Amino acid sequence: MKVVIAAGGTAGHVFPALALARRLVEDRGADVVFAGTPAGQESRLVPAAGFRFEAVESAPFVRKVSARNLRAPVVVLRSVGRASALVADADVVVGMGGYVCVPVAVAALRARRPLVLHEQNAVPGLANRLLSRPARTVALSFGEAARLLSRRVRTVLTGNPVRAPILSVRSDHDALREQALATFGFDPGRRTLLVFGGSQGALHVNRAVVDAVALMADRADLQVLLLTGPVHHDAVAASLREISDVDVRTLPFLERMELAYAAADLVVSRAGATTVAELTVCGLPSILVPYPYATGRHQEANAKALQRAGAATVVMDEALSGAMVSRRVCELLDAPERLGAMRERAAAWSHPDADRRLADVVAEAAR
Repeated sequence: MKVVIAAGGTAGHVFPALALARRLVEDRGADVVFAGTPAGQESRLVPAAGFRFEAVESAPFVRKVSARNLRAPVVVLRSVGRASALVADADVVVGMGGYVCVPVAVAALRARRPLVLHEQNAVPGLANRLLSRPARTVALSFGEAARLLSRRVRTVLTGNPVRAPILSVRSDHDALREQALATFGFDPGRRTLLVFGGSQGALHVNRAVVDAVALMADRADLQVLLLTGPVHHDAVAASLREISDVDVRTLPFLERMELAYAAADLVVSRAGATTVAELTVCGLPSILVPYPYATGRHQEANAKALQRAGAATVVMDEALSGAMVSRRVCELLDAPERLGAMRERAAAWSHPDADRRLADVVAEAAR
């Protein structure tokens, strides 16, 4: 079975695609080829994972009148020809969401190759909404997304595939936690708050947490791991040096996120689809701060889906402050029964077998 997977733009799109690819290879001996943009993170992450990568130009559609918008269809149409050769002998083509999928998906439809789409978010993106009708199946991470697609579209709830090291956090928790505490130099007797805003960080979240740390100076039971993002690290670290009473570790970026998750008792983060999937498979309670400018406010929808499930509490970006973070963190840490219930609800909502479920959908389409 030959599978072409179109994925890219951000690591949040690439990691689930790689998890799917590995499952297809391991369980079904599939020949997997990736298509993505030459400048996206996929051009680095996919070859590093050992998969063949083919560059296909694409351009995002910006929802306003601009020269960039006029150029986007031209780029896509030009790229369909390049993608056509790639999908010509494929048994199935998979689009993992985002504009990078458009030329590959169009080429698949023109070549009458089965097309499977995966939608990560609770609000489907524009590309997936446009391509959903001719697709064989649309796999969903959030059941809520089905209501925003045509009733004629065949949808399947699979969840969002998660990297193997993240999946190991629950099964190997004690060993990973011990390694994590040693790596970060943390006290095993304290609770750990993990804060991050995605791979590039989130300045508003960073600033709020710096202020919150000052307000929680009397919490001798607390330690904080703050992943600032590369651009913001030096300034945030300098601000925290003025607050000596709370044990805080700052890192610009962490490759081994499984260690951060294993150490964490509570998480403050944005609500991207991959973040939500990883937090829930690790069974972690969270305070989610949706990125306010996400297309279609999809992060807000993601966060509120988790809040309805009882796995998270939501703070809107415009309400975010040091006082708000401090209050929410202290309320949860001082209510162990509620924290435990959130942990259980997160695990119950999760889809740790999402890679297998999605691989089954892909294999069915190929048949």
